[in-house]
Amino acid sequence: MRHVKIMGVPFLHIDQQGFVDLLVQSADQKEKTFVITANPEIVMRASEDATLNQYINEATYICADGIGVVKAASILGEDLPGRVTGYDTMVELLKIGQKKHYKIYLLGAQKETIEKTAANIGRDYPNVEVVGYHDGFFDWDNNTIAEEAAALQPDFIFVALGVPRQEKWISENMDKFSHGVFMGIGGSFDVIAGTVKRAPVFWQKLNLEWLYRLLKQPSRWKRALVLPQFALKVFALKLKGQGKKQ
Repeated sequence: MRHVKIMGVPFLHIDQQGFVDLLVQSADQKEKTFVITANPEIVMRASEDATLNQYINEATYICADGIGVVKAASILGEDLPGRVTGYDTMVELLKIGQKKHYKIYLLGAQKETIEKTAANIGRDYPNVEVVGYHDGFFDWDNNTIAEEAAALQPDFIFVALGVPRQEKWISENMDKFSHGVFMGIGGSFDVIAGTVKRAPVFWQKLNLEWLYRLLKQPSRWKRALVLPQFALKVFALKLKGQGKKQ
């Protein structure tokens, strides 16, 4: 498989539908698969955090969850087919799971949010079996979540603990499962539960979903600062001659 490296992070060269198809294949073949959905913030953090960089090296697939990553590839003379978002991937997998009767396990978010997420999935995709779920507030060193989840043999394990906790949990617990596609999905539970609204399609098509979230949640301004910092890093790499020659 072809990869495009941006600041050391190897992004899979694939579009949204192709990525969904790839994960369906992994699930159907009972493979263990570790998925990281990486945006510019994660790329920047990985360049400074050796532990997060280790998780990235362990991942089976890393997809470009952010238009900034796609634009960065272009600046460096590479190409990525487009964004491959964690939320869209999860929703498409639920749609396919409706036909294939997939079993899923959910981990993360507030107690009320995870309960609403499970309920909404059960309502919208009744053939998808939510075999279990747990909120994101637990004693990391003293719990049996992974063992209990593994005994339920889910096809997909969606983990919404935020970066890098979700990647840490997957890395530490994958070996306890016989199979499964493990995917860190950030705030997707909040959208499915209805506690956070996703940007309208108009904003998505303009690749301004990040701006919509910032306008709705001004408290995210510190996180938004990473975008210009990421752009400056990419242009600096370009000036140093990294990436393909144009």
